[in-house]
Amino acid sequence: MFENIYKAEQFAKTPFIDFNAQTGIFELKGRSLPENSVQFYMPLFEWLDNYIKNPAPQTVFNVQLDYFNSNSAKCVFDIFKKLEQISKQGETTAIINWLYKDHDEDMMETGENFKSFIEIPFNLVLTS
Repeated sequence: MFENIYKAEQFAKTPFIDFNAQTGIFELKGRSLPENSVQFYMPLFEWLDNYIKNPAPQTVFNVQLDYFNSNSAKCVFDIFKKLEQISKQGETTAIINWLYKDHDEDMMETGENFKSFIEIPFNLVLTS
């Protein structure tokens, strides 16, 4: 049975995750440095595969990562690609908000790089 909420608490090497199927508001926040990124993110990918079958009218994904390793970057990109599938269905939309802190040029540039490969609205949002 599909759970409406996928949630994971933040720890030193793993981010806070809060994906709510009812509201369509998704949040990924903190640091992502798990030993095995694919294993860590696999339950979320499975949850998203179920969510895509019956998404909220609008899905908003707020990403605010302070740091992540290259394996996590691949997993985050895979989440973005899954969100693209939602918009391609035609009846719903998906938006990505890439939040980065002032003076964090690396995260800003990373967001710009992701944005260039994603075919849904992707906002770069400066936070304080």
